[in-house]
Amino acid sequence: MLLASLAGFGPLTAQDYEMRLCKRVEEQPGKFRMVETVERWKPSETAVIVCDMWDLHHCKNAVKRVGEMAPHMNRLLKAARERGSLIVHAPSSCMNFYKDHPARKRAQSAPRAGNVPEGIDQWLTWLDEREEKAGYPIDHSDGGEDDDPREHAEWEKKLRAMGKNPGAPWTRQVELLEIDGSRDAITDNGTENWNLLEQRGVKNVILLGVHTNMCVLGRPFGLRQMARNGKNVVLMRDLTDTMYNPEMAPQVSHFRGTDLVVEHIEKYVCPTVTSDQILGGAPYRFGSDPRKHVVFLIGEREYRTRETLPVFAERYLASDFRCTFVLADEKDRNVFRGIEAVRDADVLFVSVRRRALPTGELELIRAHVSEGKPVVGIRTASHAFSLRGKPAPEGHSVWEDWDAGVIGGNYSGHHGSKLRTTVWTEDAGKDFLGLSEALRFSSGGSLYINTPVRPGQKVLLMGGAEGIERKEPVAWTYLRKDGGKTFYTSLGHVGDFAHPAFNKMLARAVRWSATAKKKAN
Repeated sequence: MLLASLAGFGPLTAQDYEMRLCKRVEEQPGKFRMVETVERWKPSETAVIVCDMWDLHHCKNAVKRVGEMAPHMNRLLKAARERGSLIVHAPSSCMNFYKDHPARKRAQSAPRAGNVPEGIDQWLTWLDEREEKAGYPIDHSDGGEDDDPREHAEWEKKLRAMGKNPGAPWTRQVELLEIDGSRDAITDNGTENWNLLEQRGVKNVILLGVHTNMCVLGRPFGLRQMARNGKNVVLMRDLTDTMYNPEMAPQVSHFRGTDLVVEHIEKYVCPTVTSDQILGGAPYRFGSDPRKHVVFLIGEREYRTRETLPVFAERYLASDFRCTFVLADEKDRNVFRGIEAVRDADVLFVSVRRRALPTGELELIRAHVSEGKPVVGIRTASHAFSLRGKPAPEGHSVWEDWDAGVIGGNYSGHHGSKLRTTVWTEDAGKDFLGLSEALRFSSGGSLYINTPVRPGQKVLLMGGAEGIERKEPVAWTYLRKDGGKTFYTSLGHVGDFAHPAFNKMLARAVRWSATAKKKAN
């Protein structure tokens, strides 16, 4: 399951970073769970290393993505610099261009540390035997170029006309990234980088730049060297890219290929973070990434959806969607760290039970709904923001008519928890799931009371509890008054995720909702 905790001690100052570190822990051979921890970092003890954000590249699409990402990255660097973090620019093999730059001289003049690690100047192919045994999740043996062959030929011709080596045309860092000569450093050397970190008392290192499956991991200043030698290193996963050709295994989209490498890093090398943890707002999103964004809002303790939903998303959605998980804090149940991601959500997936969000954060949910954007809810989502008439804590708000207005339900409790629940498809459910015959299966959870049916609700599944004559709607679609679409099911018990039919229905629901159009202004 995903966990959240706050490391460190003492009060969080206005200048400290509150970092949400995501990693994947192997519980059983080949079975990983996502874990999120929250740490407080002092900016003065943190360095940001910019890896190989070159001006040119042999892959034309790689150049486009660097140019697309660089403005947001530059804002991140400015914000970190102003808060006192060291910025290290590391455009490998471009040091001659910067030989007279004060930031280059700063790196060269840093006193040699007394603990320079052996081998720090070498490329590190694997962190350890465990990572090597796992291998990469993508095949980049062809170099990873994803250009159209004809466009690539034209690009190579253009590079030659510019007097560049088509195989390695870079000479400097992309100009869109500003270098502060009075504070920053420039180096691609492992020892120089280490000297800088030790001189400044840097404990925490953020790596960003390109390319994740190559230079970001392997360079002398890269993730593996930093992790091996004891730095608290993370990858900023939304400000990176991968050299991957979708025609190679596992034949997924370029951006999904990057996701797979990020997951590999979280499993075997180090945790990852996102730029919003320093900049605020939402994580960066490539405009050229065509995938819709599903934000999972998870805040309940009864049904273990912190465990089940990431697995569901990985198996049924990850090939076609970007998936972000926003979790309720383990200590403060009404705080959802990273909820700003909802601003960028195409689909909001809710698994929350009776939480009163800070008023400004609940407004993000209201804005998503008022724009006519789709909502998918499971189980306790019907009473996600209701406290059953109790007042919300100061500065927090509830949404008591959420069930009626957004979910389209009539939740009023549930039939006995020990009564066996059976679920079956209605005709609309057969059409929704693409079935030729009705489906019938048992649910692991109690049957929610959701009668009578509301206008605008199309029932897909019905359910009954043993010994109870009354039948209840269990899954439906709902056309909201704001023009948006909702899918809801009162299923969602951990045992329900063992049923292929339930997973198939949930995946269909996300895809159905993702076709919704925003309400016209």
